[in-house]
Amino acid sequence: MPTIVASLLAVTIAALISALITWISRPLLQRYALARPNARSSHRIPTPQGAGIAVIAATLVVALVLAAWINVAIPPALVIATVVIALVGFADDIVSLPVLVRLVLQAACVSAVVFTAPDDARIVPAVPLALERGLIVLAGVWFVNLVNFMDGLDLMTVAEVVPVTAALLLLGLFGDLSPSAALLATALCGAMLGFVPFNKPVAKVFLGDVGSLPIGLLLGWCLLELAWHGQPAAALLLPAYYLADSTITLFRRIARREPFWWAHRTHFYQRATDNGFTVKQVTAEVFALNLVLALLAVVSVRAGSMPVTIVSLFAGAAAVAFVLRRFARPQAS
Repeated sequence: MPTIVASLLAVTIAALISALITWISRPLLQRYALARPNARSSHRIPTPQGAGIAVIAATLVVALVLAAWINVAIPPALVIATVVIALVGFADDIVSLPVLVRLVLQAACVSAVVFTAPDDARIVPAVPLALERGLIVLAGVWFVNLVNFMDGLDLMTVAEVVPVTAALLLLGLFGDLSPSAALLATALCGAMLGFVPFNKPVAKVFLGDVGSLPIGLLLGWCLLELAWHGQPAAALLLPAYYLADSTITLFRRIARREPFWWAHRTHFYQRATDNGFTVKQVTAEVFALNLVLALLAVVSVRAGSMPVTIVSLFAGAAAVAFVLRRFARPQAS
């Protein structure tokens, strides 16, 4: 793993590449990939989508170059799957693919990554390998989609991904995460920072599915590597807000017998804007919550103590519940 200076340099380069490609591609996206507002949208004016092309390109380029420099292997299956799932997302941004087609292609990409991992990469060794890998694939497909579902406000994905990847970078520097995952987290952190000037309210461009889907894949793989490294609690703490908001919303819609695969505006963060929160307030609170979760995750890993880990998990759950409760209630006038 490179030093902190090299890591900061990688973050800076990834940010610059991401910002440059986003700036260059905006006119084309404005012409061919315009997201027009509808009843379920959070934006009110037509806005180009597809800047995820820049974020993913910057992430892969910087990560692969850095990996070659320090002689670290990033799994080829992950790189290929990331490109394929980005292409699936881009096609969906342009022509809107059928749900089943999207799910099959996403499952194929996640399966390619999971089933090519070494056999000794385990979370619960007592469970048969095939069963564990199958469950991981299901979780991976859900994680890829929930990142997409949660990408519904300006800077929302930035508020989620930057604290998580920064924590992963820090754990990599401490030696608590595989070098390949730490490199990808470093590059993704920088690429997302380069996207900030274009996505801050009111956004000039959106990530689109071409960005949110592969971001979900890359981030999910980094978290899986953390779990494989013996830190499943930290791997749950880091994305806890996204996991809670999206999963609770899914089960609530199923319980109400709603067609849960349809677009909607019932996530907690969306309800918050309907309840009087501004977009900036929502993303600021999500960012602050994720900083708390990142701190708890790092503390749980570095302490190496089961009592500390249990306390961190309960504290993280309480923090997430507090924010979800705030978002679900009308703001006092």
